[in-house]
Amino acid sequence: MSKLTIVAHIIAKPDHIELVQAELIKLVAPTRAEAGCLQYDLHQDNDDPSHFMFYENWTSRALWQQHMGAAHIRAYSQAVAGAVDNFILHEMTHSA
Repeated sequence: MSKLTIVAHIIAKPDHIELVQAELIKLVAPTRAEAGCLQYDLHQDNDDPSHFMFYENWTSRALWQQHMGAAHIRAYSQAVAGAVDNFILHEMTHSA
């Protein structure tokens, strides 16, 4: 199977941008150290500072699913409870 690409859009509530950004940044180092993580890059929209995007590549869907159950992901979810306006996740496969 081809590697799994994840594109995740996180929209912070306007009064919680700094909190969400800080908590997202905390995810980067431990995630990059996880088995199966090939790439885990956080971006912030130049025109809308409340819009964050992760671009991720994983060796398999199974290892990405393990990541989604990791302690640092649970801690992030608790820390930003009520601070995120929208979360959209796309699971994608490289096609060309």
